[in-house]
Amino acid sequence: MKKLYYLFITILFLTSCASQNVTSAKKEEIAVATQRVGEGFYNAGNYTLSLKNLLDAYEIIPDDPYLNNSLGLVYLAKDRYDLAEDHFKKALELKKDYIDAKNHLGAAYLKQEKWSLAIECFEDVSKSLVYAYPEIPFSNLGWAYFHQKKYEKAKTYFNKSLEIKPDFLISVHGLASVYLETKSHLQAIDFLNQELTKNPSAAILHSDIAKAYEGINDIAKAKRSWDMVLKLVPETSPLAREAKKKLVESN
Repeated sequence: MKKLYYLFITILFLTSCASQNVTSAKKEEIAVATQRVGEGFYNAGNYTLSLKNLLDAYEIIPDDPYLNNSLGLVYLAKDRYDLAEDHFKKALELKKDYIDAKNHLGAAYLKQEKWSLAIECFEDVSKSLVYAYPEIPFSNLGWAYFHQKKYEKAKTYFNKSLEIKPDFLISVHGLASVYLETKSHLQAIDFLNQELTKNPSAAILHSDIAKAYEGINDIAKAKRSWDMVLKLVPETSPLAREAKKKLVESN
């Protein structure tokens, strides 16, 4: 919060200095400071204040690729995937080698179930030698192919992701989801038991293994796994609601 405070002070100082004779350069300086405040609010999880500040900056510097990327991220967080897509596209028009914006555009396509477009983006990102987190585009490719019901391809990409980062939970859950969808329940149980020894507090994996136990009709173990889910997540969360429903159905 100290950083946000200093950024607010900077904006107030710049505004007061520029009040009588606001040059174009001063306006841009104020806009950049406002953008930083907006990005700070985004990192703090306050998406409404983040959006307000970023839009204020956008009025002055609409052709900044980094600002467009930040706006896209806020719109993603606020479930406005169409607007997120627009801003990620603009960021890429302004900076064609902006690999983070390309990955984020793929995420916006995933949210809109535009699987083929998402795959194009993630394939480009996965080929980049400068992208710092290659496990992410591989995992995203896995999910895109998963939703296309191309389970072998999905499995390949989840495994590629896990080769880079073995504890990447999104890909662990993805691979477990492939096993569940292909009714490879015993394989899912073996895999998930191994993963849960490494990450016993991962509620989503307890949910996955509960479904695998249901698949082999081991209701007692499934109930124990759903009970564990309830211990690990807030009772108002979607995962908790699913666990409660499953436990009621099993009685």
